[in-house]
Amino acid sequence: MRRLYSILIVIALLPLSTYADTDNFSQRLVIAAIERTNHQVTYDGAYVGIQYPNGDVPADTGVCTDVVIRSYRALGIDLQQLVHEDMAVAFSRYPSERIWGLTRPDTNIDHRRVPNLQTFFTRHGESLAITDEASDYQPGDLVTWMLPGNLPHIGIVTDRNAPNGNPMIVHNIGEGPKLEELLFVFDITGHYRFRPD
Repeated sequence: MRRLYSILIVIALLPLSTYADTDNFSQRLVIAAIERTNHQVTYDGAYVGIQYPNGDVPADTGVCTDVVIRSYRALGIDLQQLVHEDMAVAFSRYPSERIWGLTRPDTNIDHRRVPNLQTFFTRHGESLAITDEASDYQPGDLVTWMLPGNLPHIGIVTDRNAPNGNPMIVHNIGEGPKLEELLFVFDITGHYRFRPD
């Protein structure tokens, strides 16, 4: 009995990632995203030199992509490194040359650009249907929009629902990370699911 009790204690102390399944991953991503709403962040998309890997802009600054990056990083997944490694072998698949005139990957900024994340999630996750059915958007899914002025945006679907039944989104549209009803407010340009093995 004492041995069984000891084993149960050890299991309880293991990090979630040790025995996480897909659904557990999605829930942990939602928890990490909602936790981001507790941080005071000034919206600032300025180019900043950062370390590689696991680099980040100052913790009190960020944009919509940084909400996604920091939520995944809380689960031990470094999108900076993953995006860079993929761009290093498939640069022509990414819109960096067409949109920004770049000729090679840049670890300081590539992962912080919505079109690059869209390409990465399409290549290494699931690109899902864009619908007008709220139930098609599951907790942990990633949604991209085009805001007025042709500004790409990204957020994380949560397991919390707005009064109208739509799942609420964690995102940063200019006032820091927020949990808001946003799903069908702007034109959706992408719907993704990225759950690394």
